[in-house]
Amino acid sequence: QVQLVESGGGLVQAGGSLRLSCAGSGYTFSSYGMGWYRQAPGKQRDLVATITKTQSTNYADSVKGRFTISRDGAKNTVYLQMTSLKPEDTAVYYCNVGVYSGIIILPYWGQGTQVTVSS
Repeated sequence: QVQLVESGGGLVQAGGSLRLSCAGSGYTFSSYGMGWYRQAPGKQRDLVATITKTQSTNYADSVKGRFTISRDGAKNTVYLQMTSLKPEDTAVYYCNVGVYSGIIILPYWGQGTQVTVSS
């Protein structure tokens, strides 16, 4: 079965950096794009960044120039390098993949990793 396991969250001061990792299994990693989302308390889950299977990337305006998404096919892992962190980046971060099941695409989520940025 498809599994996504995030790691790398933690507590960091404003201006600091963190790197999140998401290890995927149970599907052909190289065949799918992936994304990072985040959800702050009391708010909806928002898209942070995506990366296609051919390494094209896209970012939310709020993180452009500060966050970088990348992937390593040899490790079946997608990364989110976060720099110049701000208190408003505080959230639970989730990775996501949509995998074909027949002709439909099923979304899969990791368990999430908490990022807390102190001012």
